[in-house]
Amino acid sequence: MSGKGRGPEGPEGQLEAEAGMDTSPDLNVTSQPSVSWILPGDGDGTGDGSVPILASTENQGTDTEGVNVASEFLDDGAEDTVLYCGCMYSEEGEEDEEEAAAPQHQVQCSEANPNPHLPDEDRALEDWLSSETTALPHPRWHALTALRDRQLGSSARFVYEACGARAFVQRFCLQYGLEGHSGCVNSVHFNQRGTRLASSSDDLTVIVWDWVHQRPVLAFNTGHRNNVFQAKFLPNCDDSILATCARDGQVRVAQLPALPHSRVSKRVAQHRGASHKLALEPDCPFRFLTSGEDAVVYAIDLRQDRPASKVVVTKENERKVGLYSVFVNPANTYQFAVGGRDQFVRIYDQRKIDERENYGVLKKFCPHHLVNCDSKAFITCLVYSHDGTELLASYNDEDIYLFNAAHCDGAQYVKRYKGHRNNATVKGVNFYGPRSEFVVSGSDGGHIFFWEKSSCQIVQLLEGDRAGNVNCLEPHPYLPVMATSGLDHDSKIWAPTAKATTKLVGLKNVIKKNKQERDGEGSGHSDLLDSHMLSFLMYHFTRRSHPLHPRHRRLRTPPGAGVLAAELAAPGAGVLDEESDESSEDSDESEEEENQDRVQCLPS
Repeated sequence: MSGKGRGPEGPEGQLEAEAGMDTSPDLNVTSQPSVSWILPGDGDGTGDGSVPILASTENQGTDTEGVNVASEFLDDGAEDTVLYCGCMYSEEGEEDEEEAAAPQHQVQCSEANPNPHLPDEDRALEDWLSSETTALPHPRWHALTALRDRQLGSSARFVYEACGARAFVQRFCLQYGLEGHSGCVNSVHFNQRGTRLASSSDDLTVIVWDWVHQRPVLAFNTGHRNNVFQAKFLPNCDDSILATCARDGQVRVAQLPALPHSRVSKRVAQHRGASHKLALEPDCPFRFLTSGEDAVVYAIDLRQDRPASKVVVTKENERKVGLYSVFVNPANTYQFAVGGRDQFVRIYDQRKIDERENYGVLKKFCPHHLVNCDSKAFITCLVYSHDGTELLASYNDEDIYLFNAAHCDGAQYVKRYKGHRNNATVKGVNFYGPRSEFVVSGSDGGHIFFWEKSSCQIVQLLEGDRAGNVNCLEPHPYLPVMATSGLDHDSKIWAPTAKATTKLVGLKNVIKKNKQERDGEGSGHSDLLDSHMLSFLMYHFTRRSHPLHPRHRRLRTPPGAGVLAAELAAPGAGVLDEESDESSEDSDESEEEENQDRVQCLPS
């Protein structure tokens, strides 16, 4: 082991925090060793360049059957750090990993060894699940080989390679929850260095977490009037600017260092409908995109006196298409993709938008069987891969589809991911791994699914939400760590600390239940208007007694939030008064907007 690695007894200046875990019977948590998070660096570990590292305190220095997987993290001049993951490998570790994959393939694919005794229903399920899948590829990363190369100095990107290893994904388990919100947590987002996590909630607040030590460092009322759907740190601004969007259609920007001395945040755009997603430009601290259910995409430039400018109005056959998702191509920031209330993934190029020609669309993708489908499937979330070559789209009460972004207009999908269910809420989807090696999504029933991208095989199944839905999944920018949120009132941190790979017990029953419910309930899309009416009624029943109603709204200060949060909770802090609308559109803040619900538990 390299002399740079240090455990909990490291030199002065290293801080560590034992990561406790609530072992609620409602959440099945894989057995795991005790875990310690260590922040090397100065003082309290919050200085520039400090990066969290994960350490297993079990079997350190005492294990004789295997070795701890240790990895070195190098970040553009930042000091070297070491990551310990409590994954145990014998000398046959490479073969073990391949063997562990075998039963998973058998669960999903029965073509090789069909069981003649299976009921017709189960056989049909397995045939459906195994179609459009291939065998799991051989592992590209092997622990012993990587450790040897690291010791010899020939592996300069140990952590980078390890984060995309199937061995780690198959050992993911819950570390702890971050409790502080009083409503559903709609989004989680790591800052650029991975040292902070921002969570937004139906309680109208954003909490910035020191997720390693499980404590809030800042909590503030956003100024939104309805559910805060997303909060994101802008890059390269020293974590000083945080953008939010919400059901009230507002897009707001908070200057975090100035919060004690100014009003909570500034409105920079106003959609005439809910705004679900923000799209950041890589490495740009002052520009981002936002989309809304009014079908409009705004470009926000914080350098301008009027920051918002309309980019495009999404239309199909002269009809506006409300948007749920927008994402900037990381390899070409002029291009962005949107998805929403129809079946088409649309790609635009900001330099070539002419709404008189094909409504400004550069190209469109859609699974061919959904083009003229009566089910009226729509897209709840889409994301680009790490290099912008692929687009992943999750369809409501349908499957997840992967498109090649370089293909021509109208091209068919290249991969399809099955088994989960996306019906009850507006669910997200994401890639996982430095090279986008995996696809990860939440599901009705509170499960988290991991698929190996190239084979479309399910390699991990986790129970991630007691209330029944996981909506947001955020991989750490550098470490094999993931944050998730859903209907529960806490954010959850996951890491690969289980002693053995997950056996996917109960996977077949979960998939069977999801498929039966999807087939039995039909498309489910006709329920949208009913959901809006139910939301309207729920809001009217609860608005006058809601603790965050504008008449008596105060900031709820999470335990341990510190002096800054306490100041914000003082009378008058966070209360909206007169403010100017910085959008290029009229604000149009009507009573209809006030009557939007505060519960994201229903599709919007």
